[in-house]
Amino acid sequence: MSSDELMALMALSTVGTFTPGPNTALSATLAANHGLRRALPFVCAVPAGWGILLILNAAGLGVMVLGFPPLRGGLLATGVLYLVWLAWTLARTLRLSDSTQGPIVGFLQGVMLQFVNIKAWFLALSVVSGWVIGHDNTWERLLETLPIFMLFGLVSNLTYAWIGASLRHWLRGPDDTALRLQWFNRGMALALLATVAWMVRAALAPL
Repeated sequence: MSSDELMALMALSTVGTFTPGPNTALSATLAANHGLRRALPFVCAVPAGWGILLILNAAGLGVMVLGFPPLRGGLLATGVLYLVWLAWTLARTLRLSDSTQGPIVGFLQGVMLQFVNIKAWFLALSVVSGWVIGHDNTWERLLETLPIFMLFGLVSNLTYAWIGASLRHWLRGPDDTALRLQWFNRGMALALLATVAWMVRAALAPL
């Protein structure tokens, strides 16, 4: 891979992983409500799940999924329903959770979320079509791009989680039912719903 290709890939990695989306919103929210340590399973699940998704796209699954409307519609519907449920759960959360209470989204759920995240599918397909497929050394190029995106995905979600954890003490306020926590969770719920709207619009645009 040339230096120009590498720079373009890193630029896409930055935009694709650091811009707000379901993963970053959940990383910040989980850390704010449960603490950084309890958010780490989800933070680690994001690059793991997306890495698997990238490999499957390189094997041709992405073209099949996005090119078959019923399957794409099923993934979209599943992702939308799950994110709406998460948004509803967050909006109704009025108390900071103790460290002994598990987060609402763990490692396995975080991995599976990547497979119903249309943004993740589009990003993986863009990487595969732009940097992997169509070259003689396909699998070598895949092994070059995979760790870059997984690292950026880990750093971006860890950054958002750190920001969320940094707000935890302020959100608690005089007690753990502070009004500011309620508004924070409702704001993050709205952010998730905005992401859902973007996913639906992006998925239906080609149609």
